[in-house]
Amino acid sequence: MKAGSETIKRRYDRIAPYFDIFESVIEGLLFKRLRKKLWERVEGYHVLEVGVGTGKNFDYYPGYARITAIDFSPGMLKQAERQRERKKVVVDLELMDVQSLYFADNSFDTVVATFVFCSVPMPLKGLKELHRVCKPGGQVLLLEHVLSSRPWMAWLMKKLNPLALRLFGANIDRNTVKSVKACPFVSVRVDEGSGDMVKLIEARK
Repeated sequence: MKAGSETIKRRYDRIAPYFDIFESVIEGLLFKRLRKKLWERVEGYHVLEVGVGTGKNFDYYPGYARITAIDFSPGMLKQAERQRERKKVVVDLELMDVQSLYFADNSFDTVVATFVFCSVPMPLKGLKELHRVCKPGGQVLLLEHVLSSRPWMAWLMKKLNPLALRLFGANIDRNTVKSVKACPFVSVRVDEGSGDMVKLIEARK
């Protein structure tokens, strides 16, 4: 089953007010640690966050950087705007689809996306856009849900994927590492300590 951008956008708009509640347990147990680890690796002054969602990464933004953050869901972006005001975070928020970024080539020192490409209808197109807007020598940092390397778990994830996609607009059976390696990055490194079904990926342009 495939879902286009408008369908997935509507799903995220629908769950946006409750999104943080849905993920609160796993956020506290796992994701917060990995988010912190990722943002500690950010380099450079001009940073792009793709798929800002409700603003879960705001706590980890480096104070020295100029940050632009985008999301394709108006509902999620509205939640991020509220968080920006509440936490007094300095960030430019824009409504934009990662599959068609408005930015010029070679614009950002680091591009970040956390748990985004499970929801992008054409992930390779979106990843190539990240490569395009990243500066030469810059990096793309991803934290992503991926298909398990365990055969029985991979089988189960594939079986459950239509339900996950229908309810949450997210695919749980993607091989995002393989997709990143299909892009023209100079190097791609996976932090194996990040886990089996969640990967921290560093790609250098």
